[in-house]
Amino acid sequence: MQRCQAHKRRNVLEQLPEQYQPGIDRKLLAAYAMVEHADARRALEQLHKELDRINPSAARSLEEGMEETLTVHKLRVPELLRKSLASTNIIESAFSVAEELCRRVKRWRQGDHRERWAGSALLLAESKFRRLKGYREISKLVSALADHGIKKGLAVQAKTA
Repeated sequence: MQRCQAHKRRNVLEQLPEQYQPGIDRKLLAAYAMVEHADARRALEQLHKELDRINPSAARSLEEGMEETLTVHKLRVPELLRKSLASTNIIESAFSVAEELCRRVKRWRQGDHRERWAGSALLLAESKFRRLKGYREISKLVSALADHGIKKGLAVQAKTA
């Protein structure tokens, strides 16, 4: 599972006094920009120790789910694709379109009514999608997922998507 690095940064920075935010933000960005998983993890652990002295609440925020923010590093996803997949903005965008469309429904009728509307809304959202940055590298991601023991059926589905 990959957790959103942008949200993690925001959550950590919200805990800090303004005077520390720019420096910590630069260090977070630098850690997430590293290519190797071990280097990024080491940088985040060092930042965690620094935050523990400044603000224990910010340190706990960074620590919570830290490893999940580095999943794209662990899988060695190429840089451009990693930047796209390190944020949940892609899926949040699709869900916001679906939410906006489904908000207009005043009365849900049959049991599958919600599912049909959600499916239609996601199809509408799909029509607004732009090409994913780094999309040419998706085959490398599929291979990495297969190498890490993800079921082959999922890898095949991702390859055809």
